[in-house]
Amino acid sequence: MSRPALSVLLPCRDAEAVLDECIRSLREQTFEDFEVLAVDDGSRDGTREHLDRWAAEDRRVQVIEGAGRGLVAALNVAVSRACAPLLARMDADDVALPERFERQWGFLLERPDVAACGTGVRYFPRERVGSGYARYEGWINSIREPEELERDLLVECPIAHPTLVVRASVFHHAGGYRDRGWPEDYDLLLRLHRAGRRLANVPGALLRWRITPGRLSMRSEAYSPAAFRRCKVHHLCRGYLPPGRTVVVWGAGRVGKPLARTLVRHQVQPSAFVDLDPRKIGQEIHGAIVHSPSFLERAAEVRPFVIVAVGSPGAREEIRAWLDGLGFEEPADYRALA
Repeated sequence: MSRPALSVLLPCRDAEAVLDECIRSLREQTFEDFEVLAVDDGSRDGTREHLDRWAAEDRRVQVIEGAGRGLVAALNVAVSRACAPLLARMDADDVALPERFERQWGFLLERPDVAACGTGVRYFPRERVGSGYARYEGWINSIREPEELERDLLVECPIAHPTLVVRASVFHHAGGYRDRGWPEDYDLLLRLHRAGRRLANVPGALLRWRITPGRLSMRSEAYSPAAFRRCKVHHLCRGYLPPGRTVVVWGAGRVGKPLARTLVRHQVQPSAFVDLDPRKIGQEIHGAIVHSPSFLERAAEVRPFVIVAVGSPGAREEIRAWLDGLGFEEPADYRALA
């Protein structure tokens, strides 16, 4: 059997109730040159039986016994067996549209400058899509080109992990998946970008992303807001803060304060805060004074590096316009981080 073009990494645990939809969506792919590396990671239901039946019917499917040590370990087991030049992610409870692999394979073939790509998503069932899910869905479906993903790289994870397709060579060069107590997919993308690799999203919602009450991202500390923040600050301090420049945090509220606390833990002391709320002006946070935005007009000549730490997308865009008007350039002089 010749080497496939695509290796699909499919970790499974107790997925009996939803696995058939996932399998059906992979069987119906218009691009057929792939292998599926399905890791049964300690399931206690009928997941293994479903996988074994699928493998018996489709020679592209390999069922691998996992050790029940969690998602990152299961992914690394699948990676160790992969032989294709492209690695694709899929979750056992999600549904890929028929053209997903064909579109992503074709995109990476046409765009050798791009190391990894995702796609747009649509959450389901729709009655479970709250405001937070809706904002993320709208945002990730709106960013496509590498420049757009780079601009918002520290706002949120710019590629939905179940849609990821990455070149195997750059994946291995970056160190693959790591278990550091924060999201393994976001950590991988940030390492790829720091290594000079470009990321993109293929237009169109090519994955139906299931919302389930017990999903890992809702119950594991590794996917909590604090873990995301630790991951962002870790990479911010190692790859995105210009050396020798003071740091100003724009935002002295629910985003800016925890961010500053995490920065201090990384030996990065903000020199000042900026905020629009007059009640906060003059306060001291972690040893730095809160100023009005006019502070940056006075400080423009010394050019501090500004971290825009606000939660509202509308406010973020207004701040970007204001900083651009002062001659600050993104990302050389400032970055948004939520």
